Amino acid sequence: MKLQVAIDRVSLDYAIELANKLDGIVDVIELGTSLVKDYGLITIKQKLPSLKKSQLLLDLKTIDEGVYEFDKGFETGADILTVMGGASVDTLEKVYKQTEELGKTMLIDLMEINDEKTSLINKFPKAIYGIHHANDSQNDFNAVDTVMEFHKNYVNIQKISIAGGIDLTVAQQLASQGIADYIIVGGSIIKADDPIKAAKKFMEVIR
Repeated sequence: MKLQVAIDRVSLDYAIELANKLDGIVDVIELGTSLVKDYGLITIKQKLPSLKKSQLLLDLKTIDEGVYEFDKGFETGADILTVMGGASVDTLEKVYKQTEELGKTMLIDLMEINDEKTSLINKFPKAIYGIHHANDSQNDFNAVDTVMEFHKNYVNIQKISIAGGIDLTVAQQLASQGIADYIIVGGSIIKADDPIKAAKKFMEVIR
């Protein structure tokens, strides 16, 4: 299991500083959608963290204009970009082909899509399929049960990530379960008094 730390709703300067400190401690460092929208890809490219070991993910949440957005996203130097599962099948097919040609990775954000749509798009073997509980949702969310149910329904999907209020206890449960390939943690690390110490603790419980 790998740990992805989502850095969001902070200044870009702080995000870059924190990303550089987390390099090599965690597996994937995400610059979240708020940073992409607040500062734009041109500015992010100019200030990109100098990562040596961790991968960089930009949470574009692409829904259309896929090839254009992925082209600009990968131009920054990102390793992983996100596309919404709610995008058209054509968009998903195009950005997957583009991603494969570049030797990069795409993450399909499955937030708020139904089983019918998931069944249409579960055909990208190297993509990460991201189970994502929306921040604005008022519904209860059990990450462990959700991952188990998803795995039972889509046994052919090879890479699964899970995001949504994951704390140390849930992270340890997911690690013991052994299904999810990535856990995505935001506030439990970023809002900690010592984010680096918190990230190291998460790495301890999932390894």
